[in-house]
Amino acid sequence: MTSAPILTAFSTIAERYDALLCDVWGVLHNGHTAYPGVAAALHAFRAKGGHVLLLSNAPRPSSELPGMLERMGIDASAYDGILTSGDATRAHLAGHTYGRDCYHIGPDRDVPLFDGTGVSRVDEDHAAFVLVTGPFNDDVEGPEDYREQFTRLVERRLPLVCANPDIVVERGPRHIYCAGALARLYEELGGSVTYFGKPHGPIYTVARQKLMQIAGRPFPDTRILAVGDGVATDMKGANAQGIDALFITGGIAAADCGADPERPEPELVAQVSAKAGIHPIAAMARLVW
Repeated sequence: MTSAPILTAFSTIAERYDALLCDVWGVLHNGHTAYPGVAAALHAFRAKGGHVLLLSNAPRPSSELPGMLERMGIDASAYDGILTSGDATRAHLAGHTYGRDCYHIGPDRDVPLFDGTGVSRVDEDHAAFVLVTGPFNDDVEGPEDYREQFTRLVERRLPLVCANPDIVVERGPRHIYCAGALARLYEELGGSVTYFGKPHGPIYTVARQKLMQIAGRPFPDTRILAVGDGVATDMKGANAQGIDALFITGGIAAADCGADPERPEPELVAQVSAKAGIHPIAAMARLVW
């Protein structure tokens, strides 16, 4: 079993790439604060002529992210654009594929996802489909809190749309459940789920198009690097697309990659990669230049 090389400086491989598809939560910040050095790394990559598209599984429109990032110390000059799974979900809702009556499971902060779609939020008894953006209260809830309700919804054969395939993310020192964890249970119970976001292919098609709009030219996949901390989302998605992937081990996989989150252990990184079936070109604790 061999491990991807462990880097301490992104600058050692940056010249190989013209564009980054950079994850947000777990790479740029932990839900509370930005990681030291990440904004400077993005600035340095752009200064050499590179382009940065933030590619997030956030279940809300990308227009809501710049303000949040600014408050954490990552201003808009650190990146060229943002694409979220919420953007893709919103376009799907507006197409009324499953109808106009939706039962929404998720916190109130995700309600702007419905703006301009012509879809109404209704109670579960009147719904034509279900949209999950996360638990209602992700501080305390997990998938098992929804088993009884999901059993009812599956029996009615209601399709479920998942706006965030992530299973867990960091919030400070804690891990909290995301929409992907709920959607996985829905599938296990026999329900039909449509996912928007990484690792699923459609989001990468849109990402390539957005990069082309930003730069005014297409990029060959060999000149694009995906950066992320999610083995089942960022890494698997990039691998499936034939795009190189840089594994940030200090995010949700930190506990599995070494006792010190700032010093990943090559053998453990290799074990995590082998178990997940991923093939990053390199790994590093944090995205620093």
